[in-house]
Amino acid sequence: MSLHVIVGSGPVGTATARLLAERGDRVRVVTRRGTGPTHPAVERVAADAADADRLTALTEGAVALHNCANPAYHRWPTDWPPLAGALLAAAERTGAVLATVGNLYGYGPVDGPMTEETPLAATGVKGRVRNRMWADALAAHRAGRARITEVRGSDYLGAGGTSLPMLVLPRVLAGQRALLPVNWDAPHSWTYIEDVARTLVAAATDPRAWGRAWHVPSAPAVSMRELATRAAALAGAPAPKLTRMPYPVLWLGGLVNPFARELRETAYQFDRPFLMDSDAATATLGIAPTPLDRSLKEIVAALRG
Repeated sequence: MSLHVIVGSGPVGTATARLLAERGDRVRVVTRRGTGPTHPAVERVAADAADADRLTALTEGAVALHNCANPAYHRWPTDWPPLAGALLAAAERTGAVLATVGNLYGYGPVDGPMTEETPLAATGVKGRVRNRMWADALAAHRAGRARITEVRGSDYLGAGGTSLPMLVLPRVLAGQRALLPVNWDAPHSWTYIEDVARTLVAAATDPRAWGRAWHVPSAPAVSMRELATRAAALAGAPAPKLTRMPYPVLWLGGLVNPFARELRETAYQFDRPFLMDSDAATATLGIAPTPLDRSLKEIVAALRG
């Protein structure tokens, strides 16, 4: 029975902890408040994961250290560097594989599907923060100081998530109008949270996955309009009422709302096709994406429950 340490108890951290616990592993979830899923195999520890010495002590004997943390968007430049540094230090000191949950921000605007070979050319603050983290981890791996991997997903689908679709679907199921600064008809890749957890665990425990990044296997891209329409049909709700918010409204909202302000930087993701190729992880790690309608059925059930 192997020990896995997970930093963060958000939707991905919780899904990863449950997956590991249900397959018979020991799990230690580290958060500032000691939160996490309730399970006999899950130990919840209150600690500051940015404290490298404390995190190292908690990681001793673990086969993997899973970075499922996600500071508030507007705090990425200040919160990520010390946290990422502590995670990498703990992995170097203990020998645990550092498996990080990443995203697609590091690529910046791209024409065509993104692959793991797409240049990390982001110029925005959040993309540069993620790219610095990855560069530091990769350098440690290549120097033989640590074993690392990273899994990158597109915008998340899943109960408890806070991505734009998960802000839209409750309104759609309630028959209410959804107003967002998006191109409702642009095809977009969506990543199911449970698939993130499956890919993270597979990458952390398969030596073939170490030393590189992987895209989380995700269902074929659909527009947000189609996503909302399919969810409404599955729920027996009226056809969705969707309105595009003009960009100046988003810009003005950012003057008073930190989350809206941070969305300005990544607005390009919802203004044009945003496509991710995840064939490599399916071919190497044997993970097939959850079909979209199956994930939507689970989400609808959770939202209505």
